[in-house]
Amino acid sequence: MQVDTSSGTVATADLLSAAEQGDRAAWSELVARYTPTVWAVARAHRLSRVDAADVVQNTWVTLMENMKGIHNPARLSAWLSTTARRHSLRAIAARRREIPVDEPRSDSLVTEAADVGVVWEAWNAALWKAFTQLSEHCQRVLRVLVHSPELSYEQVAAAVGIAPGSVGPTRGRCLSELRRKAALAGLFQEGVR
Repeated sequence: MQVDTSSGTVATADLLSAAEQGDRAAWSELVARYTPTVWAVARAHRLSRVDAADVVQNTWVTLMENMKGIHNPARLSAWLSTTARRHSLRAIAARRREIPVDEPRSDSLVTEAADVGVVWEAWNAALWKAFTQLSEHCQRVLRVLVHSPELSYEQVAAAVGIAPGSVGPTRGRCLSELRRKAALAGLFQEGVR
C-alpha cells in the first residue's frame, strides 16, 4: 500500500498501515510529524543532546518493532511520548550507574586519594549526624525508601505504618528537613539539591 504524503493530510492510521507494509514515504512522514514530540520528551528529562538523540532513535526503533501492536493510531503521539519517557528514564538510570574515571595527572595520586578519602569521611559523618537529628518517623521512612527502592508506596506505607497517599509528601518533608540540617552543618547551601 503506497500512501500519497504530498498533501500532508494523511491520517496517522493510514501512515502506520503503509509504513508497516514497507512504505518508506509513510515512515518518513511519521518521523517528520512526531519527532518534535519525541525530542521534547527526551529534552524535558534534561538529557544531554547525545543521550536525547539516543532516546529519539530508540523510540523510533521501538515503534518499528511494535507497529502491529498499535491498536489506536489516534493515540500514537501519546504512545511515542510514553515510550520516549521510558527510554529517557533508562538513560538517566544508566548514567547514574556510570563511574567517571579520570586519568592520573601526577605522581601524587596516592596523596590525593587519601585527601579525598578524608574529606569524604568527614562529609559522610556530617551527613549522618544531620540524619540522626531527624525525627524517628522521618528516619524510618527515609531508611525504607533508600534501602528498598523497589517497594511500591503501598508497601512502604505498610512497613512504616502510614497511609499510602502520605508516603510521597512525608518523603518530601523529610528530605527538605535533611537538606536544611545538612546546610546548617555546612555540607551545601540551603536550597541546592
